[in-house]
Amino acid sequence: MGQSLAQLYIHLTFATKERYPFITYETKSGIEAYITGILKNLESPAVTMYANPDHIHILFRLSKNHALTRIVEEIKKQSSKWMKEKGVKKFTWQIGYAAFSVSSSKVESVKKYILNQKEHHRTISFQEEVETFMRHYQNSEYDGKYFWT
Repeated sequence: MGQSLAQLYIHLTFATKERYPFITYETKSGIEAYITGILKNLESPAVTMYANPDHIHILFRLSKNHALTRIVEEIKKQSSKWMKEKGVKKFTWQIGYAAFSVSSSKVESVKKYILNQKEHHRTISFQEEVETFMRHYQNSEYDGKYFWT
């Protein structure tokens, strides 16, 4: 009998629709915990995450049994429902997302980067951050005209 193994770390980020600051101090820890549970149920354990008022960064280990698109779809769908149940009736995520593979040797540095979001965004916007990622990862598919809608 064969064995299938995978250790794929993903840095996932996406924004609220129109970058509206839906995520408040009161909902931040709850949505992070809820998304941690979603990932656990999808066999894709969270390493760390940080919910900013208008976007989120998640570092997780992608399950060998689920496609990235399914993981993102479930996170967005279930967390949107949770936020609405918590009274944020107009809550919605943007359609798109950005996901980057992370080498095992870089997990700790990406984890620190994510946990430093509050300080980081004192000097750089989310759009500038994503555009920096696109250049760093040499993503030729990125088109800001479509990504930010």
